[in-house]
Amino acid sequence: MRRIVTRVDETGKSRVTSDGSPPRERVLCHTPGFVSSPIWMAVGATTAEQRSDALLERTSLLAPPGGATFLVVTFPPDSVMGSADFDPVAAGQEHLEAAPGIADTFEPQSPGMHRTPTLDYVTVIAGRIVLELDEGQCVTLVAGDTVVQHGVRHAWRNPGHTPATLSFVMLTHQPD
Repeated sequence: MRRIVTRVDETGKSRVTSDGSPPRERVLCHTPGFVSSPIWMAVGATTAEQRSDALLERTSLLAPPGGATFLVVTFPPDSVMGSADFDPVAAGQEHLEAAPGIADTFEPQSPGMHRTPTLDYVTVIAGRIVLELDEGQCVTLVAGDTVVQHGVRHAWRNPGHTPATLSFVMLTHQPD
């Protein structure tokens, strides 16, 4: 993944200020083919003048209330988790390290199921994936499909043979 950050400099000109890999990108070892690429986080009300990269300042990938996180995730086929040498304990620990805050919401008794306190805009960039909701309700998504997800319990499943890549914009709910 390549992340380019632009800003208006002190003279009012548009400039590229960063061009490279996202600083917290993780290619997981214990879940081969899984890639977590946090791209940017905004804390509180966003403005064009936000200068700091909140991803470097915060531990959790969940933004504070009123904030937003943009990330891209590649999901390997589910068969990776079904292989004889798959170690769910090591994989779980690695997910906690790669996606703190998000992975903390995963339900141990229902692998992959979770609910985040966010409104999510999700777009399938490549591949095919299944969005699983409560009571086994499933929606198959392909490249170009978009989901608006209102803090629901869900899981992402990839029953195919090729990876699926999704982009997420996660807006953290303001407290009532």
